[in-house]
Amino acid sequence: MALFARELGSGSETIALLHGFGGSHAAWTHVQERLADGAVTLAYDLPGHGASLAYPEAGSAKVAAQSLLEDFATRGLERVHLVGHSMGGAVAALMGILEPARVASLTLLSPGGFGPEINHRLLTRYAAARDEAELRPCMEAMYGWMSPVSDTVIADTLAARAAPGAGEKLIAIAAGLVRDGRQGLLPRERLEAFRMPVSVVWGGLDNVLPARHAQGLPWRFAVHLFPDIGHMLPDEAPDEMLTIIRRTAGLRE
Repeated sequence: MALFARELGSGSETIALLHGFGGSHAAWTHVQERLADGAVTLAYDLPGHGASLAYPEAGSAKVAAQSLLEDFATRGLERVHLVGHSMGGAVAALMGILEPARVASLTLLSPGGFGPEINHRLLTRYAAARDEAELRPCMEAMYGWMSPVSDTVIADTLAARAAPGAGEKLIAIAAGLVRDGRQGLLPRERLEAFRMPVSVVWGGLDNVLPARHAQGLPWRFAVHLFPDIGHMLPDEAPDEMLTIIRRTAGLRE
């Protein structure tokens, strides 16, 4: 089964955008439209999400990483710039481990897998939310204190989980995110071996994955900390994320 991807833009470079847990390609709408001015952009629905709901054995970062690498091969893409948020960040980093030659650069926004702590109780409630009354408090907890949660974000998130079986799939994926209350870690020695440009970005008010996960990373990684925003970096600070994505990928600003 093929993954769904919204494709925009043209150019010699390709950028793949990978959303976080419980999201969809719509999380990248504003970022993608501006990146498409100078590159081919692919905003994916990860396995078990959105229009990729029925992807076989969806749930783990490894399945997601392998499915994306297979999609790249089908499209004839030899090198791709990866941008991943939260769970999508863990998937992007794992792709760099599995096939480093295919990854031109990595921009990781509050990525999973960089430390053991994760707010699993919040993510479990988020996965189970079925209407605005249940979803909005979860989303507000994921944003920085002064960052508004737009009605469009709520509507897009609810739409992505409206299909039959989508809610049950999210709950199952949420259960697999942790073991004994902790998330799995990406192997440090493999991250140390990265030679492609890597940027890691965190919000100081992140209530899902703490900003201290950005400490002590390999010296080659460019680390950016935004003290006043939360976990939802692509929506809270799209202009700043665009700048970092373009610089990491070596694209025209």
